[in-house]
Amino acid sequence: MTLLNTKSPERAGNENMEYELFTLETHPEMASRFDELNEVGWPAFMLYDEVAIQYYPKVVEVFPQFQFCITDDSGAVIACCNSVPFYWDGTEEGLPAGWDDVFLRSIEDYQQGKVPNTVSALAIVIHPDYRGKGISSIMVRALKDLVKKQSIQQMFAPVRPSLKSKYPLIPMDKYVEWKTDAGDAFDPWIRTHLKAGAKMVKVAPESMVINGTVAQWESWAKMKLPESGTYIVPGGLVPVTIDVEKNEGRYVEPNVWMQHFL
Repeated sequence: MTLLNTKSPERAGNENMEYELFTLETHPEMASRFDELNEVGWPAFMLYDEVAIQYYPKVVEVFPQFQFCITDDSGAVIACCNSVPFYWDGTEEGLPAGWDDVFLRSIEDYQQGKVPNTVSALAIVIHPDYRGKGISSIMVRALKDLVKKQSIQQMFAPVRPSLKSKYPLIPMDKYVEWKTDAGDAFDPWIRTHLKAGAKMVKVAPESMVINGTVAQWESWAKMKLPESGTYIVPGGLVPVTIDVEKNEGRYVEPNVWMQHFL
C-alpha cells in the first residue's frame, strides 16, 4: 500500500483491489459515511457508549486529520478509522485505563493545551461485505503512516479481539494467550496487529462501560432478559449484568492495549 499526502484522495493497491483514502480534515463531507459504516459494523449496544455519545462530535471537530476512510473503485466506503492524539508519559502505568479513558484524555489534553506525543486508535471498522480480504492490515498500515506524517512517533490501540465474542466466559488474560496450531496468536485481530509489528502490553479490564435499561438491552440483544443475572448477548466479549429491580444492565468490556513502533 502506497500512501500519498493526506491533502488529496490517496490511491492504494492490494493485489486485485484498489482503494482511495480520505481524511475528514480535507473531506469533512465523508463524516456521514463513518456513521453509516459504524451502524452496520458493530453490535447494536456498542453504539451507546456514553463517552462516545458525548465526545465523538468533539473528536471529529478538533482531530479531523486522525479520522480517515477508504473507498473502493465504485466509491463505496468499505472501511473507516477513528483515532485520537494524547500525551503519554512513557510508562505502562501512565497508559489510559482503556477505550473510554483515552477518549476522555485526548479531549482533556486538547482543552488544557497539552502537546500530544502519542496516538491511539479508537476503532477500525470494515464493512461486513469486505471482511476477510486483507483490509484490516491495510487500515493498520495506513494509520501508522498517517500518524508518522503528523510527526508523532508512538501509537497504541485498545484492541477488541474479533473472536472473543465466541468465548465470552473465558477471561481476557487467558484468551490472549491462545495460539493456533502454527504458533500464531489465536485471535485474527490480535494477530493482524502483531504481524504489523505491534507488541501486546497489557489487558485493559474495564476499557469500555455501556449502561442501559432492561428494555434497551433487550432491544440491543434481541432477546428477553426476564430476571436479574448475567447474560451472554450477541457480540459481547463478556456477559452483561442485568438488575431487573433497578431496571438497569451494565456491560464492562475488556480490551487489550497493543503498542505499535513507528
